[in-house]
Amino acid sequence: MPDLPSPTEDAQALRRRRAHRTAWVVGGIAVLVYAGFILSGVIGR
Repeated sequence: MPDLPSPTEDAQALRRRRAHRTAWVVGGIAVLVYAGFILSGVIGR
């Protein structure tokens, strides 16, 4: 199995920032869906 070159610190930092941003976006969408269900239950009464 050939040794793959290790990514540079800049590439790792870029991947970390992208992953962090993606996590925030997914979390924000989850909160909006949750709030939507709560509000639909309150308004639906």
